[in-house]
Amino acid sequence: MPIRVLQIVTTMNRGGLETMLMNYYRHIDRTKVQFDFLVHRQEEGDYEKEILDLGGKIYRVPALNPFSLKYFKALDSFFSEHKYDIVHCHLDCMSAVPLAVAKKHDIKHRFAHAHSKSQDKDFKYPLKLLFKRFIPVYANKLFACGDEAGRWMFNGNDFIKINNAIDAKKFSFNQSIRDVERERISLQDSFIVCHVGRFSYPKNHSFIIDVFAELLKYEPNAHLILVGSGDNLQHISEKVSSLNLVDTVHFLGLRSDIPELLMISDAFLFPSLYEGVSLSTIEAQASGLPCFFSDRIPKECKVTDDVAFISLGESPSYWAEQIYNRREHKRQNNYQLIKNAGYDICDMAEFLEELYLSR
Repeated sequence: MPIRVLQIVTTMNRGGLETMLMNYYRHIDRTKVQFDFLVHRQEEGDYEKEILDLGGKIYRVPALNPFSLKYFKALDSFFSEHKYDIVHCHLDCMSAVPLAVAKKHDIKHRFAHAHSKSQDKDFKYPLKLLFKRFIPVYANKLFACGDEAGRWMFNGNDFIKINNAIDAKKFSFNQSIRDVERERISLQDSFIVCHVGRFSYPKNHSFIIDVFAELLKYEPNAHLILVGSGDNLQHISEKVSSLNLVDTVHFLGLRSDIPELLMISDAFLFPSLYEGVSLSTIEAQASGLPCFFSDRIPKECKVTDDVAFISLGESPSYWAEQIYNRREHKRQNNYQLIKNAGYDICDMAEFLEELYLSR
């Protein structure tokens, strides 16, 4: 019988964290380690059917509220009825809350996982900073997607880095796929800029639109494809309409064909205000795209020589000029570079499997 590891998440939609977890879940030896998921939403997530098909179980509790008696009763009831030796929590600053209940129920191995080096500075920010101080109290093993995320989240405590690994072969550049896909969507002669990310404050979509508007002055045949969904989608859509860009900016929503979308693209734009080690940055480099990252993104995101870090203090026009200047970029197959850097899922799944089994 495999050991069952409980993954505690907000939801299992197609976000970066969730996709990373699914990458590991698909490639781990499920005869030895099986994942179950405790989600904090009542609606079905995009990955839930696949989880069930892979042998996982899905449990639901109310949305996380550290001041809700109903929430703590739901957690108490869950851990009373379901026995696990390992829980692995992916709630960033708020991971201490369910881990405290897990500790109360004598769950032996309690893992907290950092996925970002900051948080949205909204009205919840002071509360998140308070609760992140308690993570080392209730977790007895700390993981992080990168060094900066781990240092920020765990306040100097030791942690293990678990790379946001991808199926590197699947994302490796293939000219034949590029030609076929570009012909299929009738954009053979266009210059395509791509961004993959949730429509949320840290992804800086408004700046992306500003950069693209300037790029059109250099390259009138440019198109921008935006992959993802989120709370800011409507606001960004309205901005695109106000700038008369509706014919050249394409909102693609949540997609399962990210490798193909990167294959047809000519540049990858990622001017985030903050990140951990974004899965999207690794996927874009695996596809051999010239990548334009903000200077707020951890330098450890750079795996290949295809990356340019640009200050967010520079103008949108400057960013557009840098993208235009690399329009003749020659794509390479970067599989070996990704693998050597420790971002190939086949290698990393074995690493995580051993971490679980060694408990």
